[in-house]
Amino acid sequence: MTPSESTIRVAVIGSGPAGFYTAGHLLKGAGGHGAGGHAVDFEVDMLERLPTPWGLVRSGVAPDHPKIKSVTRVYEKTAAHPRFRFFGNLTFGEHVSHAELLSHYHAIVYATGSPLDRPLSIPGEELPGSHAATEFVGWYNGHPDHTDLELDLLAAERAVVIGNGNVAIDVARMLVLAPAELAPTDTADHALAVLARNRVSEVVIVGRRGPAQAAFTNPELLELGELGDADVIVDPAELDRALAVHDPAAEADITSRRNVEILRSYAERPPAGRPKRIVLRFLLSPVALVADEREHLGAVELVRNELVADAEGKLRAHATGERERIAAGLVFRAIGYRGIQLPGVPFDERRAIIPNAAGRVLDPASGAPLPGEYAVGWIKRGPSGVIGTNKKDAQETVDAIFADVAAGVPDLHVGGRAPQTPDGAAIERLLRERRPELVTYDGWSSIDRHERTLGEASGRPRVKLTRIEEMLRIAAGD
Repeated sequence: MTPSESTIRVAVIGSGPAGFYTAGHLLKGAGGHGAGGHAVDFEVDMLERLPTPWGLVRSGVAPDHPKIKSVTRVYEKTAAHPRFRFFGNLTFGEHVSHAELLSHYHAIVYATGSPLDRPLSIPGEELPGSHAATEFVGWYNGHPDHTDLELDLLAAERAVVIGNGNVAIDVARMLVLAPAELAPTDTADHALAVLARNRVSEVVIVGRRGPAQAAFTNPELLELGELGDADVIVDPAELDRALAVHDPAAEADITSRRNVEILRSYAERPPAGRPKRIVLRFLLSPVALVADEREHLGAVELVRNELVADAEGKLRAHATGERERIAAGLVFRAIGYRGIQLPGVPFDERRAIIPNAAGRVLDPASGAPLPGEYAVGWIKRGPSGVIGTNKKDAQETVDAIFADVAAGVPDLHVGGRAPQTPDGAAIERLLRERRPELVTYDGWSSIDRHERTLGEASGRPRVKLTRIEEMLRIAAGD
């Protein structure tokens, strides 16, 4: 087999951790995957809607967690591979269709994540002052979609965060960090200016279930106790009430047990008199957001829950008749995320993922795998896990690709199909015709250098560009 006959071309849609781990596994695993010992090489083209890669590592990880962002060094090594190409500022389904990619690639891997927030679906959710956590996180991280978000941080004194996961903790922490703690981070400039004058002095984190069922990771929960400007408040009586129901699953989980220990330590700790507070509440669900006289958010109506075992023995939160109202000028919902259906690609509306079996995309009608189509990351399994979870997840999907390639060699069919035009130059010409403002990895490298240079002057990792137009100008060398 000549080199041109032994190359499998793969398009990866999305440039977050799942996409880059997939690309890395494919490129490292090149060679020797064909039937009868045929050597097979992989070429990977990555298509990204934004001019910048890294997904949630760039736009989701809290700015005061720079060590987590160091994982991009691994992705940079993948991007440097001679058989890897990055095409940014390009939208799947708008600038290139599903059918066109299938005609140019042996396989497509969807790595588009779960970008939408789950709504509360309660009265008043549309009030000014009610926000998705994704909007706030994108705003302070400089995501172009959220740069112009309007937040009432200069008037509201109390914020309520609905959710018991790490995103809820990130939101709360960002609201109470001292300006000196934010100054050396890569928080977007527009957010730094507003957060420095932020008047929120109390953040209430509300969970519908108990502390043993919370999805916090131990380090994130512990970090709250190290904040310089905020006390962490847990009511001992409420904590005991929330822990009164025995949960064998939670007790068997080491993370849950440690979370309970941490929360007990907060309940036993007297307040130090810091200017701000984070209050952790449990067994409460919002039932309505209440307007004030300005028709702005004024309060959150909550119902108290009790934990009741279902038929399988799992504890579920059931509402009681007891209610309470918390005055608040801001609410952030952090109760989960949903994937978005891609044009021409199957979608499970209930689970908000692409239907798949071990990464192979399934035909909704027949349940059979669609030849050459795969999913990875949150769009494959739902929004769960941490960044590193995507590495193992990507390996499962890549193993499926390897198996399908092995079954199709020497004819280079992947799952029974082969592209009409498996030519790297041809697809690049098509993409550049459709999107003259295409951003290559060299273009992203120019943006990266520019941001880092801006950051050096103020002792920060980078100063992020937040406007697409400015990113394109820098990428083009203007």
